[in-house]
Amino acid sequence: MDYDRAMADMGMTLDVPWSAADVFVTFAMWVVMMVGMMTASAAPVLLLFARTHAGRGGSRAPLAVFAFGAGYLLVWTAFSAIAAVAQWALHHLAMLSPSMTTSSARLGGAILIAAGIYQLTPFKRACLAHCRSPLGFLMSHWRDGNLGALRMGIAHGTYCLGCCWALMCVLFVVGVMNLVWVAAMAIFVLLEKIGPAGAIVARVAGVAMIVCGALVWSARL
Repeated sequence: MDYDRAMADMGMTLDVPWSAADVFVTFAMWVVMMVGMMTASAAPVLLLFARTHAGRGGSRAPLAVFAFGAGYLLVWTAFSAIAAVAQWALHHLAMLSPSMTTSSARLGGAILIAAGIYQLTPFKRACLAHCRSPLGFLMSHWRDGNLGALRMGIAHGTYCLGCCWALMCVLFVVGVMNLVWVAAMAIFVLLEKIGPAGAIVARVAGVAMIVCGALVWSARL
């Protein structure tokens, strides 16, 4: 079912102000989407963490792995809250189309250009490097105990957020929670993080987004 149709079925139509319940439903949808998109790319570090704990003879390895995963998801849950508020704000300002894309070409172009520029920044490269090196991350961020595992999960989630937040914002241009674009974005994130040429893929995508953003901006559709 189309996302805009689903929203309409729940009473969240474009010409009616959202209630607190509507914002919460949107937040829940963002959480589900982020978990679905980011779990695959987080799997290598989570599996390596589990194997390392088992190798160290930890009797509470499953609980520590759960704590690590919870810390990771906590970061993306926080991002989901921000994204839901942003979506509510765009709705309130009548800047979302019926297909849940930005109705302003200027805004859509600006988002694409900003996301593309971010792809080329040293901060993006640094976060991506941490995400691409699970062993390096564990060696430099290891903490003992369940609380330590939670902190490690939060740290890894923060690097992952630093790597991908701008890409997630592009969903406001191509269609918030459009399943085709969500799947495409998830595959792209996976290529960035575990592909043999992930850093190059990230830079090429950045240039492509800048070009597309400029075209969208100039079109003023």
